[in-house]
Amino acid sequence: MKKVVVISVGGSIIVPGEVDSRFLSRLKKAMANVARKYRVVICTGGGFTARNYITALKKAGIGRTAQDWIGIAVTRLNAQLVSSYLDANGEIPVSVDGVKKLLKNNNVVVCGGLKPGRTSDGTTAEIAVALKAHALINVTNVKGLYDKDPRKHKDAKFIPEITHAGFAKMIAKVKEGPGQHFVLDSVAAGMARKAKMEVVILQSMENLRNLLEGKKFTGTVIKN
Repeated sequence: MKKVVVISVGGSIIVPGEVDSRFLSRLKKAMANVARKYRVVICTGGGFTARNYITALKKAGIGRTAQDWIGIAVTRLNAQLVSSYLDANGEIPVSVDGVKKLLKNNNVVVCGGLKPGRTSDGTTAEIAVALKAHALINVTNVKGLYDKDPRKHKDAKFIPEITHAGFAKMIAKVKEGPGQHFVLDSVAAGMARKAKMEVVILQSMENLRNLLEGKKFTGTVIKN
C-alpha cells in the first residue's frame, strides 16, 4: 500500500490577490508525479481572502465563532478550486472520516478546514496523525522558517532545521487567532511533536518533488 503524504497549501499561494493559475498548473504537474508513489491529502488555507473577510467581521464587532466559520468557508472554496484543477475529489470532505473515505478510491484528496477553532495547519496535522502519514509538509510563500519575518526584516536568518521544542518557543511569541499567518501554528506543532512526526516547511513545487524523491531541497525540517 502507498504511504500517505499530507500537505498544507497556504491560501495566499493559491490566491495571492487573484487566482494563481501558474501555481495551480505546477501543483497539478507535481501531484501527477507524487501520486505515483504516495497517496496525497492536500489541505488548503484561506490566505488573504479569509483574512479580508475576517477583518470585516472584526470591524463590525462580530464574534470569534462567525470569524472561524467564514474562514473555513474560504478554505473550502480554495479546496474546490484546487480539486477541480487536479481533477481530484469532486466532493470536499468536512471531516477526517470523510477524508479517509475518499482516500480509499482517490490517490489525491483535497480538503479545506474541518471545524471552528482550528487553522488549516491544525487540520492538516489532525489528518496526518489520524492517517499515520509518512510526512507532514507545509507549502507556504516563504522558503522556510526564519528567526523573524523575512518580508519585513532584511537581516532575517533562515533556519534549515529546528527541534519541536525550539519551534514551540518561537510559536509561543506569536499571537494566534482567526486568519492568523505564520509558517505553522501551535496546534499543528503540538500534534506533530506529540506524534514524533517530522514537519517540513518549504516553498516551491521543485522543492516538494525533491523532498519526496529523497533529493536535496531547500526548506525547514522540524523534528524531535
